[in-house]
Amino acid sequence: MAKGMTREDKYKQMIDTPVQKLIPRLAVPTIISMLVTSVYNMADTFFVSQIGTSASGAVGIMFSAMAMIQAIGFTLGMGSGNYISRSLGNRDEEIASRSAATAFFTALIIGILIAVFGTLFSRPMVYFLGATDTIAPYAQDYARYILFAAPFMLTSFVMNNILRAQGNAVFAMIGITAGGVLNMFLDPILIFKFNMGISGAAIATMVSQMIGFAILLYQCNVQKGCISIQISRFTPTLKMYGEILHAGLPSFCRQGLASVAVVVLNFAAGPYGDAAIAAMSIVSRFMMFINSSLIGFGQGFQPVCGFNFGAKRYDRVLDAFWFCVKVAIIMLTCFGAAAFLLSQSIITTFRREDAEVIRIGTLALRLQLVTMPFQAWVIMVNMLTQSIGYGFRASAVAMGRQGLFLIPSLLIFPRTMGLLGLQISQPVADMLTFVLATAIVTGVLKELKQMREREAVVNPREQQRQQDMKGSSLGNPGQRRG
Repeated sequence: MAKGMTREDKYKQMIDTPVQKLIPRLAVPTIISMLVTSVYNMADTFFVSQIGTSASGAVGIMFSAMAMIQAIGFTLGMGSGNYISRSLGNRDEEIASRSAATAFFTALIIGILIAVFGTLFSRPMVYFLGATDTIAPYAQDYARYILFAAPFMLTSFVMNNILRAQGNAVFAMIGITAGGVLNMFLDPILIFKFNMGISGAAIATMVSQMIGFAILLYQCNVQKGCISIQISRFTPTLKMYGEILHAGLPSFCRQGLASVAVVVLNFAAGPYGDAAIAAMSIVSRFMMFINSSLIGFGQGFQPVCGFNFGAKRYDRVLDAFWFCVKVAIIMLTCFGAAAFLLSQSIITTFRREDAEVIRIGTLALRLQLVTMPFQAWVIMVNMLTQSIGYGFRASAVAMGRQGLFLIPSLLIFPRTMGLLGLQISQPVADMLTFVLATAIVTGVLKELKQMREREAVVNPREQQRQQDMKGSSLGNPGQRRG
């Protein structure tokens, strides 16, 4: 979004600009921030893996705790963000402002509680998350600083989503990217030059999160046209939390169950040794990197979807969805095919010295890459249903991949098929989620078409004006009809 635009300018841009132009414009900054975040997550894994297999496994153990922190942050951030988009689409700036403040200060309070209690009970926590006796000391060292950063992580997730919900994706990108780049530079310096080991990786993450938090807070409160975060707007009422949680529940289901699934995965991999835990951790981080580009693209779709749904422009919601589905499937198919051919080299890059990690990780990665086109469909269905406030159906889709299907797969297949069962659990869950998502979105698309038809009857002049504008922009970009 161009600097200096007023909220009215943004409203018109979100409502009038053709979706094929608007979504990429909003998505590019988010894709960059998502890729940078994924790269620095992989950088942590890469540099820590050079210490040893047990240290690499420790990152996998703490990944589940970080996933839970992310789950809470995304629940409040996506929930308030979707509420903000729909409120702004309905021209209700007061509600949008209260939603932003409530989500921010709630995240801050929860983050402080996590930091305090997590630090007090760090040893039982890492064993609860699936650490072995050899991994536990590394996991505790890593956890000490990650937990201290929890308040900054949680509030940063919220502010990132608040900015994107207003169409300020560039401002959100600056905060996230700055912290990510700093983390990648600090990792090798603290781990190797200052001989801080795995604690160095955690300190690098902590510092980067604090810097990112400061930048995002500045963007929210100083940049023109952004909703500022004010304690006076904090509205901890049941109604406000109900709205935020209704829209944010799919994110909690997706991220929260991902955290539980990682714990189950660690326990399922435990009988096969630290190499299996390390291999599956590397695969998980790389798959996050592949998916991050699509999630970033989809997050360019979400504010467009929310704005236009709030403005009763159901035709644009449908156009945006199908445009994104086409791009998503092509994007993930290309990325997946390239990574499939390079799978062994990818795993080797992380843990060259351990042949068992390479063997286990290569097959697991290839099996997951085969399902990439189906994952593209699932992600876009989830984002559509969440953005328009269909919380229950969005939650059902979100729960499928990491909960309804993955956790039972991890409990069943490794016991019956051994190591191969561990490796096929995620692909099986992905295919079952594809079936569930298709069944759910069929009904949602039917409802949206009916809404579009009703709105055309109620407000035919507006519909005709928009069709004229659409035809004009496609036929002659330099001409607009009055």
